Amino acid sequence: MTNSLLSSAIMTLRAVEPSDVDMLLRWENNTEVWKVSNTFTPFSRFEIEEYVLNAKRDIFSARQLRLMIALPEEKGVSDTIGTIDLFEFEPVHLRAGVGIMIAKEFRGKGYAAEALRILVQYASEGLHLSQLFCNISSDNLVSIHLFETIGFIRCGQKKQWINTGEEWLDEYMYQLIL
Repeated sequence: MTNSLLSSAIMTLRAVEPSDVDMLLRWENNTEVWKVSNTFTPFSRFEIEEYVLNAKRDIFSARQLRLMIALPEEKGVSDTIGTIDLFEFEPVHLRAGVGIMIAKEFRGKGYAAEALRILVQYASEGLHLSQLFCNISSDNLVSIHLFETIGFIRCGQKKQWINTGEEWLDEYMYQLIL
């Protein structure tokens, strides 16, 4: 695997490709993650295809960047295991939000932490950002642990911010000063 700002010995963060449509459709329409992504209705295949085909890869004009998390190819098959996003990119203030999703069968293996480490390095050295931020619901202990392990600091709390339909959850705000 090549050594660059977007890769490590165990994975690469790569641009979205047309061949990712089926996988993205499955992930985006998984109702288990809708609470985290603030999604309320399913995406059509056409919408995902349009997104992939028209996605501007220039973060400075699109104000966002989605990268696919891929493990090394084995026997000609590449394992794409998730996505990691920069969103709400602010070029004047040199900051962006971070979101990450790892497919269920690949969770708990350290891949999210590695992808986040790579993204932090890219944000700092490649994009010259000053800080990253994320928002995490108070019940998402796995994500809280992940971001705190990488060095994000909880800097705020929004009370009763997320309505699950069964209860109200607080949302924590995290920052990483690069």
